[in-house]
Amino acid sequence: MAVEVKYVVVRNGEEKMTFANKKEADAYDKMLDLADSLGEWLQQAPVSLEEEQREGLSFFLAEHKDVLAQILRGGAPQEAAKKPAKTKGEKPAAAPEEGAASEEQQAA
Repeated sequence: MAVEVKYVVVRNGEEKMTFANKKEADAYDKMLDLADSLGEWLQQAPVSLEEEQREGLSFFLAEHKDVLAQILRGGAPQEAAKKPAKTKGEKPAAAPEEGAASEEQQAA
């Protein structure tokens, strides 16, 4: 007979998710705590949201807390940051050519 260990995240008597290891279960539980806190905070917002919308928004923000933190620090979201980086990468490549042409013109 095989023995399986399962970690179950339970909220208000309801099973939310089952995990194979404790680390993942703890991370999910922590994310749910953050979502609860965000939901309470969003209740104070000047915009009225239905309970389902508020829960969905708070869950989304909690799931993407790293991107949200980056945005709040003044950075661009990760997906948006990748696109301008390519553009910036192309401009410096063109700049040495311009500089090289200038040096050639100066030498002539």
